[in-house]
Amino acid sequence: MSGNVTSLFRGTAAHSPSMAALTRESGEAGAGPVDFCIPCNPYFPTPAMFEEMAGRLRDIITYYPSGADTIAAELCGLLELPPQCVAMGNGSTELITWIDHLLVRDSLAVPVPTFGRWTDQPMETGKRVDMFPLQESAGFALDLARYAEFVRARGTRTVVICNPNNPDGGYLHKQALVQFMDAMADRDLVVIDESFLEFADAEAEPSVVREAMLRPNVVVLRSLGKNFGLHGIRFGYLVANPALAGRVRAMLPKWNLNSFAEHVVFMLRDHGPEYAQSLHQVRRDRLEMAGRLSALPGLTVYPSQGNFLFVRLPVGAEGTVVRDRMLTEHRILVRECGNKIGSSSRFLRLVVRPQVDVHRLVSGLEQVLYGSRRGAAVPGPATGTGYSSGTAAVDRLVSETNGAGMRALAAQPASPPGLAAAPAAGTGMPLPAAVPVAPAAATVGPMPMPVPAPQQVPQPAPVPQPAPYPGPVPVPHPAPAPQPTPDPVPPPAPAPYPAPAPAPAAAAPHPVPAGPTPPGVPARGGLTAAQVRGTDGLESVPAGGRPASRGWPDPAGMGRTG
Repeated sequence: MSGNVTSLFRGTAAHSPSMAALTRESGEAGAGPVDFCIPCNPYFPTPAMFEEMAGRLRDIITYYPSGADTIAAELCGLLELPPQCVAMGNGSTELITWIDHLLVRDSLAVPVPTFGRWTDQPMETGKRVDMFPLQESAGFALDLARYAEFVRARGTRTVVICNPNNPDGGYLHKQALVQFMDAMADRDLVVIDESFLEFADAEAEPSVVREAMLRPNVVVLRSLGKNFGLHGIRFGYLVANPALAGRVRAMLPKWNLNSFAEHVVFMLRDHGPEYAQSLHQVRRDRLEMAGRLSALPGLTVYPSQGNFLFVRLPVGAEGTVVRDRMLTEHRILVRECGNKIGSSSRFLRLVVRPQVDVHRLVSGLEQVLYGSRRGAAVPGPATGTGYSSGTAAVDRLVSETNGAGMRALAAQPASPPGLAAAPAAGTGMPLPAAVPVAPAAATVGPMPMPVPAPQQVPQPAPVPQPAPYPGPVPVPHPAPAPQPTPDPVPPPAPAPYPAPAPAPAAAAPHPVPAGPTPPGVPARGGLTAAQVRGTDGLESVPAGGRPASRGWPDPAGMGRTG
């Protein structure tokens, strides 16, 4: 592959270049590189489904699609969701854009690193984005109690959580998320981005879509392109109470979904079992791939419930060099995470793929990291990573403390109660307030790198994850005898959230009730529990209807039958 292909990465500020751009720039005939970058389901659609689409290609691209309402109604029939609670978009990024324009007033909180549109989109429209750094020493696990304190200290009005998170694959159990949603009942909006949830297997019914329909301020975002293996079609949907979903749906163009999207949605009715099997295979591949990568000296693999793995490169390796050499020497495309806020070029996100591809990936990494040209992945003095100043600021903070906390804040006078720390100079990025946190009981996750003695700081104890990572413990290079894997630590009782503070008199155009909506009482402009579970005047497909007879899983636990 031509060496000038790597220049495309340096011209792409927030993402990797598209596969089409890489193929054009390479000037080589045939298939493109093996793709470990774009998080796509490699087992769906099936070859037979692709053949069917190819046979109807002329009709699909010649004629207008049906209106979005028709396509959404078919999808809602499959998922057993009330159409009033759903809005379909031309990809989840279109829906993120409309959520920002219509539902986010002045501020938004988001843990970082995460999907870039949750930071970039609101900043582009002048909103304040409060970024909550996930700590490397805690395996990038999100502490919901500390996040809630951070949101209140900052006075943020919209709160975002990606579950599983992108790029690390961190997962939050459903019960903990529902408690967090109720603790945030006085916020304008809570968004739970479940774009990768179909690949999770930590519990049988992980989605909070049904709980979202009962609450006045919760939106759940879901992707179809990722789990259906069809990023190019661009389709996704959101679920909320009818008032919120209707506000977004009213702004969408009538033909915002294309004919390919319509064709695929109507094909799905007959292919539920194949879809469930594809998710099952991805989960098996994830375990196998994590084990293979963990065996590489010095490579750290973080627990993931997505269809990707977040890995830290060995000490001295630089991600952009590894990425470029993997592409030019081995025709393998990997996602280097230096342009993700809160991450750095020490990290790669690697998509889960079949074992034959993983063997090729591991072989390529062994040659690049440890082969005869060992050391070539280490940059020279003038080599830069090319990521943004905001990312660089977070990266310096994480590097200087090994993700353990706020070194700069520890050396400064304490902020007055209720006030957040000032942004890092020159970055424009707000840092979290110095909020005291009670120590946790134990640590679960990858071993943190040693902190040099001159920079040693007190480490905040991370919160245990709900389940330990089943794969091998990463082996440092060089290293003493490997340490035994600790016994699983049961999750502690959820930490108490701070009580919702009363909203200011002019904080919202309508009063927002505190706490969950009681059974039998509709959310503001929304549904009662009975209406969600049955018809009760709304157009929903009753349980045991057409979708179940076809083997299609329900939205609260899609794919669990595989």
